[in-house]
Amino acid sequence: MPEPVETSDPEGVDYGWVMQTTFVVTILVGAPLVALLSTTADLPSWGARAEFAIRVGAPVWLLTAIAVFLYAKRAQT
Repeated sequence: MPEPVETSDPEGVDYGWVMQTTFVVTILVGAPLVALLSTTADLPSWGARAEFAIRVGAPVWLLTAIAVFLYAKRAQT
């Protein structure tokens, strides 16, 4: 069995875990939220749809990232 190429023993918050968890949770929460909110918006073109997804998805991503980071920070102690 070959030796692992890389290992990690982070001190403090594991930012890799924070980024991966933020990505997954944002997709699980953000995609249905964008789809639900898009039913009430007038989106005539693909550009308007993309802009809408960014406007709604960016705050979801930011709030998720902050929540996951705070969770990881609290869990490390």
